[in-house]
Amino acid sequence: MKHTLILYACTLIVMTLLDLLWIGGIARDFYRSRIGNLEFHPAPAVAFYLMYAAGIVVFVNGGAGARWPSTLLYGALFGLFAYATYDLTNLATLKGWSPLLAVVDMAWGMFVTAAGATAGLLIAGFF
Repeated sequence: MKHTLILYACTLIVMTLLDLLWIGGIARDFYRSRIGNLEFHPAPAVAFYLMYAAGIVVFVNGGAGARWPSTLLYGALFGLFAYATYDLTNLATLKGWSPLLAVVDMAWGMFVTAAGATAGLLIAGFF
């Protein structure tokens, strides 16, 4: 149980920091130019990160025997499926959602999930 909580905390911190860096800095203008002005609503954002990190720990890391190569692969796949659900639904239902936006966001989802899961696993291994 202690290992799982440490893994969860490490994954949550890494993934959240990477996502904030991406959304708030690196890709801010890309998203703004395609979506418009982004508004931050803390409660749903916190709920998302808490739940998504739990999903990563349960479905990607899966237990004490997880190794980084499988975590990297399954993290990328989990990120693709999760972000594709969001992006393809938006592409199907929202007038201004573009295919380019969907592809970039899905690629980011693959990266941030794989990186968060793998870094979380490696960092938790030190504890």
